[in-house]
Amino acid sequence: MYFQEEKKRFLAVAANLIILVFQARSFGYVWSNCYDSPYFFRGDYVVIALYMAFVYLITKSFNGYKINYMRVSYLCVSHVVAIVLGGAVAYAFICMALNEYESIAPILALVGVQILFTIIWIVIVRTVQSYIYPPRQMVVIYGNYPPDDFLNKLDRKSDRYEIREILNYDEGYKKICQDIAAYEGVILYDLPSDERNSILKFCYKNSIRTYVVPKITDIVMRESEELYLVDTPLFLARNQGLHLDQRIVKRIMDIVVSLLGIVVLSPVMLITALVIKLYDKGPVLYKQIRFTRDKKTFTIYKFRSMSVNAEQKGARLASKGDSRITPIGRVIRRAHIDEIPQLFNVLKGDMSIVGPRPERPEIFEKYSKSIPEFDFRLKVKAGITGYAQVHGKYNTTPIDKLKLDLVYIERYSFLLDLKLMLLTLRIIFSKDSTEGIEAGQFTALSEGKNDRN
Repeated sequence: MYFQEEKKRFLAVAANLIILVFQARSFGYVWSNCYDSPYFFRGDYVVIALYMAFVYLITKSFNGYKINYMRVSYLCVSHVVAIVLGGAVAYAFICMALNEYESIAPILALVGVQILFTIIWIVIVRTVQSYIYPPRQMVVIYGNYPPDDFLNKLDRKSDRYEIREILNYDEGYKKICQDIAAYEGVILYDLPSDERNSILKFCYKNSIRTYVVPKITDIVMRESEELYLVDTPLFLARNQGLHLDQRIVKRIMDIVVSLLGIVVLSPVMLITALVIKLYDKGPVLYKQIRFTRDKKTFTIYKFRSMSVNAEQKGARLASKGDSRITPIGRVIRRAHIDEIPQLFNVLKGDMSIVGPRPERPEIFEKYSKSIPEFDFRLKVKAGITGYAQVHGKYNTTPIDKLKLDLVYIERYSFLLDLKLMLLTLRIIFSKDSTEGIEAGQFTALSEGKNDRN
């Protein structure tokens, strides 16, 4: 099993290396043959190296090189965004280096060829992988709550993982250890701490790959600081949200980014406002009261995507195929254009560019009754985008939103904010990110279930 994993990892590295070599060669050809380079021979290699470093870092931040794990569509979108950004930066550099506006046609051709090659190559590699390496045979071990929702999510990864058995920890440690030895991987879902630790130690001892669905305390401890005051390891969990210096840096970035966004996107906002007004003569903006840091309330601005009387029967999230959403609304929600007016909320200081999405008070209270720790999200200012938006969906369950947002709060850094802003470009092309809740639901809580883990 170990050698098979190493072989699989080597093939993935080789596949990614081929993509990088092709990108370097193709850019080098365009730079050398389509533009009058002002540099000597070695200088040209420096330009190519800088271009590749930029494309590599962007693609890596999008997880585009995780060819063994991510969906084909995810990989393709990640590479496409990185290639387009690389082309834009390359063209800007060429114009500055040559001190005049050059033809953009070669760069457009370069971007097109690179995108075409990368998509075809990724599809070929994944097809070969699925033929050589069948889905990993897995067993799920769960605790007090059945993992139905989690298993439904894993169904989308059926080409990578196959759940062959589902065991409850009540069946006993001895039987569980006998059963899991026959599988390639184990998923531990919502197990009591003692049982989980025993099974995890058994898997570690026997080199069995183990996937653990973390508890809230796991996330806090994982991001804690290591201390060695004595010869006993210590973990320090500060539990205070962001420090003052972090909040100052974050606020400066929010002001700069929101101002730039308002200026650049003003034509899009004007056209959207006009189309919404012409469609049904209703108000252009939709205003709601939301919670932000320390449970303070503010009025959020969004382009109206639903009919004027959409919530006359009370507050509820949008569902799949929701009849309240107008035709114009479906388009702007799909492209996330409805969120653009929140840049004014950021400029005012109500929100941040990156942070947990703000919830409506009535929905927040429903979530808090089921999950008292949901208040933990309010240790930082609410945001337009964040961990739960980049790695989750519109209908992600509250407990999973909480965990994702806690990862962000505990892991915060200026560079992480930049990374999440770049990753937000990817979700614009993801249909899953705007997928509504099930028909008949009013919130993202699983109806009839205790939504905890």
